[in-house]
Amino acid sequence: MKRLAFTFAFVALWVCAFAQPNVIVIMADQLRYDVLGDMTPNIMSLQRDGVMFDKAYCASPICVPSRASFFTGTYPNTNGSLINGWEDEDASFGLVRKGIQNLYTAMEGRWDSWHVGKQHLLTEEGVDGTSSKTKWITQKNYNEWLKTRGARRPGGKQFKASVPEQVSGKRTHTRDYSIPVVGRYEDGVENFLDRYIGNECVRAIRERDKKKPLLLNAMFLAPHPPFDIPEPYFSVFDKSSIKVPSNVGEWYDGQSPLQLYNITGFLGTRYSRKEWTEVWAKYLGLVKLLDDEVGRIINTLKEEGLYDNSIIVFTADHGEMLGSHSLWQKMCMYEESARVPLIIKFPKNGPRKGHKVSTPVSLVDVYPTLLESTGQRLPSGIDGRSLIPLVTGKGVEHRPVFIQYDGNGSLGNFQRCVVDGDFKLIVDIFKDETFLELYNLAKDPQETTNLALDKTYGDRVRELLRLLGQHMDKTGDRLRIQADQYERFLSDYNSIVKK
Repeated sequence: MKRLAFTFAFVALWVCAFAQPNVIVIMADQLRYDVLGDMTPNIMSLQRDGVMFDKAYCASPICVPSRASFFTGTYPNTNGSLINGWEDEDASFGLVRKGIQNLYTAMEGRWDSWHVGKQHLLTEEGVDGTSSKTKWITQKNYNEWLKTRGARRPGGKQFKASVPEQVSGKRTHTRDYSIPVVGRYEDGVENFLDRYIGNECVRAIRERDKKKPLLLNAMFLAPHPPFDIPEPYFSVFDKSSIKVPSNVGEWYDGQSPLQLYNITGFLGTRYSRKEWTEVWAKYLGLVKLLDDEVGRIINTLKEEGLYDNSIIVFTADHGEMLGSHSLWQKMCMYEESARVPLIIKFPKNGPRKGHKVSTPVSLVDVYPTLLESTGQRLPSGIDGRSLIPLVTGKGVEHRPVFIQYDGNGSLGNFQRCVVDGDFKLIVDIFKDETFLELYNLAKDPQETTNLALDKTYGDRVRELLRLLGQHMDKTGDRLRIQADQYERFLSDYNSIVKK
C-alpha cells in the first residue's frame, strides 16, 4: 500500500507541475529490437532523455492485434482482435469489441488529436469514423496525394509471392504476401510513404490547436516490406559491411516443424545466409530512413517549444525475423519477432533519464502508463498495468508476459507464449498437433537449444504451461492447454527427446 500511495502521490505532483503534457506516440512497423544503436542517433537520443524498457514484448506478433492491444491496454483475447482479418469469413476476429476504450477515445476530447500514417486499429464502432474528433491522415491520403504527383506506389508484384493460408482453420486458399526481394524506388524519397508521414507529422505539430495539448500518433511503415527503397537509403549500407546475427539462415534441430505451415517458414527457408545478408543491408537502409524521420519530429517539437513538456513513446508493433531461425517476417514467438524496442521520454524533471529497465513488460502496459501520466482514470477490465513504479525505481510485483498468435489474414495457425523471468515457453499449434519450445533467454538469447526436449526441465515446462493455461482461461481464449500437454509432446516427439 505504501508503494501504491507513493506512486499516486508522485503522479499527482507530476501532473500538477506539468499540466496536461503533450503525448507523442511514434510506432515503427516490423522493427527488430536489436538494430538500434549508433546507426539510429535520433531514436537513441530519446533513450538518453527517457527510459528504455529493454525486455518489452508485443501482445501479438502481427499488425492489427498488436496495435489493438497497444491502444486499449488489453490482451487480444480480451478485446477480440486476434488476426489482421483480411478474409471476409474471419474479418470479425480482427475487430476490437464495442465499448472498449482506446487511446484516441480517451484523449481526443481534451487533447488536439492527430493520427498520421498506417491505420491498423480496427474496431467494431470504427475508431476513425465521422464521429471521431481525431484528424486522420492515413495511407489513403498518401495514395491520393501520390496520384497528383504522377508517382507510383512503392512495391509491386515482383515483391510478393503466393502462400497457402487456412481460413477458419478448415480450408486452404492462396494469398499473396511480401517476400525478401529488394529494389530501388526510382521516384525518390520525397514521394516515399515514410517521408510523407514525416512531413505530415511536422505539419500536425506546427498547425496544432495551440489552446490544447497535442496528441500525435505517428504510425510509420518502415522498415516493413516491400523493400522497394529510395536513394540514398537503398545504398547507404553495403552488404560487405553488414555482420548478421549467427542464427540467420540457421534451422535448429529443436525448433518447431509446424512453422513450415506458416508464412514464416514456408517463405523463409528458401533463402541462404548469403542471400539474407543482401536483404539485411536494405532493411537497415529503411531503419536509417525511419531514424531520420524521428529526428525531424523531435526537432520540430523543440522548435515549437513542446519537447520538454511532452511524453514521447517510441516502439514498434512487432519485430522481424529477417532470416533468423531461417524464418521471414514475424508471426512467431522468437525474440526477433515478439520482442520490441520501447522507449518512453517523460516531461522535463520527470523520472530518471537514461535509465534502463530490464524487467519483462508488455505493450499492453503502455496505455495505462499514458493514462496515469496524464492524470486520467484507468478503465475497468484493463489487462495492462502502469509502468510508472518501474520507472521511479519502486518496482512492481512480478508478473509473467503473455503473447499469442491466431493467424495472419485468417484463423489457422496458433501459437501461445509465456515469458517468466529468464525463461520462455512457446506452444505451437497446427490443427491437432502441438510442439513445445523452452528457452533460457539469459544463457541462450538466440534461442538455439530447445530445453523442452530435455526431460530434466520437465517441471519448468509444466509450471509455465500452468501459468499459460490460467492466463488463457482468464482472458477467454478459444484454445485450451491440456493437463497432460507435456507428456503428449514427449510421446509424439519421442525420437528427438533427450534421454
